[in-house]
Parts: sequence; structure tokens; C-alpha cells
Amino acid sequence: MNDVLNWILDAVSAVDPVVRTLLAGLGILLETSVLIGLVVPGDTIVIVASTAVEGPVEYVALVLAVILGALVGESIGFYLGHRFGPWIRRSWLGRRIGEKNWAAAERYLARRGGIAVFLSRFLPVLHSVIPLTVGMSTMRYRTFLTWTVPACVLWTLAYVSVGAAAAEGYRSISDRLHFAGYLFVGAIAAFGVLVVLVKRWLKRREARFMERELPPE
Repeated sequence: MNDVLNWILDAVSAVDPVVRTLLAGLGILLETSVLIGLVVPGDTIVIVASTAVEGPVEYVALVLAVILGALVGESIGFYLGHRFGPWIRRSWLGRRIGEKNWAAAERYLARRGGIAVFLSRFLPVLHSVIPLTVGMSTMRYRTFLTWTVPACVLWTLAYVSVGAAAAEGYRSISDRLHFAGYLFVGAIAAFGVLVVLVKRWLKRREARFMERELPPE
């Protein structure tokens, strides 16, 4: 296990740090752009890139690149929603999302306002639909940024820190423990499970809130 993991981590580390950082920023930009987040695994890209972080400079650079990429991607979604939202909603990809999800995003935004923008970063489907929906709403771009910036910062710090810490911890013990690779995989898997559980909890909590606060249609 250690040999395989060393090969993978060395392959990631072999990529020029600047290129690696830019690719992570681009990946999360695509993940947060108009509906692309449904197919581009931005979280995986960030985790992989973070395993090659060496020192505080690379850590800060990666964090800033991912935050900037997320904000640019969500800003693109906002702009496209503002200019082309109804057309995108009627398009083939919009229909794949489903009118039910579009309507749910509209109701959620109308009821929760800025909180919906913040929490959508951590909720499946909504994190791709909400920027477009906000663009079609009366919410100002400045208000949108006020809520999405802290969400992007929190998301980025969690993913980059876990990936970097797990890789650094593995490298520090891999020469002494033959099962260090399993510990690394277990740490990443545990984080993944925690993320899934938090997303499910948030989704259930927000669904209960909407059922309680919104009148039936």
C-alpha cells in the first residue's frame, strides 16, 4: 500500500506547484460555474492538489487560488442567471436538473435569502443551481458576495487543510509503519464520510424548515 501511495503522491508532487495550483483553481471554477458542478468533481481536485502542498507559501497560494476560482465560478453563474437564466432553465441541461429542483431553489432562496446562498455551498445540486437562481432574482450581486465569500473560504480551508495534513502525516510515518498508507486512506475516507453526513443533515434540516415555514402550493 505504501509503495502505491508513494507513487501517487510523488506523481502529484512532480507537477509544477504553480501549474498544480492554477489547475486546482480552474477545477473549482468549473465546479461552481453554470451547472458544471454536477459533473466536475471539484472537491476531489482540491483534495488531490492539497496532498502535494509543501510549506506555508504553497498552502496559502492553493487556498487563495481555490477561493478565487470558486468566487469567479459563482460570479459567472450569477451573471449567466441574470442574463440568460430562463433560457438555461428551458435548455436540455436545465431540463435534466428538473423543474422541481429549479422551483425548490427559488422557494429556498425566497425564504432563506442570504442564508440559502451560504448553505448552498455545502448542499448537493443547490450549489450549482443557486448562483443561477440568485442571478434571476432581485438579490444584488454585492449581497450575493457577502454570503458566498465566507462559505467559499470555510469550504476551501476544510478541504485544503485536511488533504495537506493527511499527506504530511503520512510522509512523516511511512518509513516506520508499513500500514501508514491505510491510515492515510482512512483519514481521507473519514473526512469524506463526515462531509456526506453533514450535507445530509443540512439537507434534512433545511427541508424540515421549508415544510414548516412555507405554505403549501
